[in-house]
Amino acid sequence: MDVLVLSCVLVLVIGGCVCVVWAARGGPRWVRAVAVATLALGHVVSLAGRGSRNSSGSTGDDSDG
Repeated sequence: MDVLVLSCVLVLVIGGCVCVVWAARGGPRWVRAVAVATLALGHVVSLAGRGSRNSSGSTGDDSDG
């Protein structure tokens, strides 16, 4: 069951990336809409990942001294 869910997510991600590239080359309106949604969702996921790293106590500084 987990493999099926992850496979569906992977197909959606790849489809979104294809739409972003197609929209950059001047695709139809629905492709541009899917591309905007894909980029917005990617931005939200990026912000969520950044927030979870900051709340774990990490300062982002890799130096030991």
